[in-house]
Amino acid sequence: MFKVTPNPPEADSIPYDPALEPQRIKDAATRAINFYLDPQTLKTTIPNRQPGRIFLVDPTVDEETLLLEACESLAAANDMAREISNVIEPAKRRSLLMLQQVIMLSELVVNRVLDSRRVSN
Repeated sequence: MFKVTPNPPEADSIPYDPALEPQRIKDAATRAINFYLDPQTLKTTIPNRQPGRIFLVDPTVDEETLLLEACESLAAANDMAREISNVIEPAKRRSLLMLQQVIMLSELVVNRVLDSRRVSN
């Protein structure tokens, strides 16, 4: 029988030094922390956001109107998810019902904000 790998396998060209392991872990942790948490990096790498040209929400529309639109969109998405969950196979129904629950909870949050705005005005 032909063996693909040499017997014994060839040794690595870089010997393993256990004394260097803590330093390598520290260097990797520092790189990760700097990548995710370094404020200077964030300021230089995130470009200024430019509004898209295809879809744009009118900046002159008041917040209550925007919340009402969001509430109506969530209600429509909730109804669509419920309708689709009635016709798909049971294995996929559970995922769609979980999505419907997230939509419903988001709709409740928007309604709560709308109600609190109406009471305070």
